[in-house]
Amino acid sequence: MTYPVQRVTLITLGVQDLNRAKAFYTALGWQPAEEQESVVFYQLNGLVLGLFGRAALAKDQGRAGSKLGTGAMTLAQNFDTQEDVDAAFKQALAAGATALKRPEKVFWGGYSGYFADPDGHVWELAHNPFWPLADDGGLTLP
Repeated sequence: MTYPVQRVTLITLGVQDLNRAKAFYTALGWQPAEEQESVVFYQLNGLVLGLFGRAALAKDQGRAGSKLGTGAMTLAQNFDTQEDVDAAFKQALAAGATALKRPEKVFWGGYSGYFADPDGHVWELAHNPFWPLADDGGLTLP
């Protein structure tokens, strides 16, 4: 079988404390699909998000002892309304996120804000009126 070249099937976030990270995502309403000793997997729309202890991830990458960083990329969730963005942002803060930029109208015509999870992974929550979402929340560019 030949698969499309432009695809992502798994995103793995290195975390300092797996139990803390799992508790944070649970407080956002996420439910693990699979758990192992050093990794937790969440089934998303067509891909999987994994949480993996940083030291174990560095070792798995063949870089044992390396310090893995955060914040150089952004994960994002899009929503149908600005109110939905505000509600998700409030829920993230209540779960222990750090506010980086509170949701506001932005230069490209939408509405967005940023938070960092307890390990410093950056998430954007956005409403983009130019990108309609599918019924399952998925995004396909128009």
